[in-house]
This record gives sequence, structure tokens and C-alpha cells, in this order.
Amino acid sequence: MVSVGDNWKCPYCGHAQVLSRSRVDQEWTEQAVKGWEKGTPTVLVGSIVCANNDCRKLTLMAGLGIAGSAQVPFKSWTLLPPSSARPQPDYIPQAIRDDYYEACAIRDLSPKASATITRRCLQGMIRDFCGISKRRLIDEIDELRERVATGQAPLGVQPDTVGAIDDVRKIGNIGAHMKADINVIVNVDPNEAQILIELVELLFLEWYVARAARTERLGKLRSIAADKADQKQVPPQPSEEDEKPKT
Repeated sequence: MVSVGDNWKCPYCGHAQVLSRSRVDQEWTEQAVKGWEKGTPTVLVGSIVCANNDCRKLTLMAGLGIAGSAQVPFKSWTLLPPSSARPQPDYIPQAIRDDYYEACAIRDLSPKASATITRRCLQGMIRDFCGISKRRLIDEIDELRERVATGQAPLGVQPDTVGAIDDVRKIGNIGAHMKADINVIVNVDPNEAQILIELVELLFLEWYVARAARTERLGKLRSIAADKADQKQVPPQPSEEDEKPKT
């Protein structure tokens, strides 16, 4: 939970801010029930309103504690927004963004399924951004690795990120493919699933956002160059002083 004066970043818009008293509130409430094995439950409800005028969205959190113990929840949830997903620009394909949002939404509920969807999200990025489409993800990764080595990969694709994508493939395979021995269970915990999600967020920045920013900057430069070229082609107009006959 957070308090007045804390530095906080809005999960909706990413706006960094210092929490003021008028925009954050939290309160413990003791529940009137008996017989819980741990004691008397207390519930903490916290709410924050973003200070960004273009956002103003509500973040709502809940925590569970035990009456008579330290006022620190031993279990907590974020109710709003429904996940930790960051807003992504429209120039990232909708299907890829949907996979990313879904992986974030089920990270805590089913980390293994989240890892599987993250794997699919990365495969979609390889096909869209890198233009590589094969029957198996491992074949697409091998092709991407070869293109990076020969300098044929798109700008922003680095060897270390190709290796990281392959690591996600292996982890995502846990949910995508059944083990030969169904009694062998390999778990993925929420923290591990979050690390995979953060790779997707990193590649969004290094691939799509960087490409869009580069295209925009170069487009502005080309526009300036074209404008200057047009100005050079227009002959200068004589001034009124030049048109007056000389005496």
C-alpha cells in the first residue's frame, strides 16, 4: 500500500507524481466474523486518483490482515486497474496487444497460462516486426538469429534479445506442450511470469516505439529539407527600392 507523500506512477497513463492527501485514501475495517483460524480478519481498502488531468482514473487496492497484529496486509490485491498491463500505442498490432493484456491479466491467477500467452505474443512480434513466419517458433527464432548474425535483421533487434525470446519459448512450452510423463509438473510462479511479460514490454519499446520515433524524426527532417529545396527554386522578388528608377 502507499501513503501521502509517496512517489507513485499511475498504472493507466504512466504519469509519475507525489501523492497528495486529496488523491489518496486508505482505511482498515475489522470484520464482524468469528471462528477464522488466524483470528479476526481486517480488510484494508485503498484508493488513488491520478493527478494527470488527461487520465483521472481510479486505482483501487485491497489488503487482508489480522486484528491485533501489525497493520501490514499479509495478502493484497489490485482491483483496479484489472492488471499491471501498460497502455500500448495503436501502431502495435491489436492481436499482439490483446495477447499482452491477457498475459498480464492472468499472471497471478495462472502464471503457467500467462507464460504460454507471452510465448504466443512474442511469436506474433517476430512474424509482424521481423517478417519471419514458419511452422514452429523455434524455427522462427533460428531464422531471426541468423539474420541478426548476418546484419539482415530489422533495426533494434539485438542478439541478446533473441536469446531471451528463446528462453521464453522454453518456459512457455510448459503450458503449450504436455510432458510425456504427465506426473512431472513444472510450475511457473507469478514473479517468473512477470519477468517474461517485462521482456515483451522491453521489445515493444526497442522495436515498435523506437521505429515509430525514428520514422517520425526522419519524416520531420525530410519535410524541412523539401521545404528548403522549394525555397531555393523560387527566385527572389525585387523590393520596392529596387524597382525605383535611379536618378
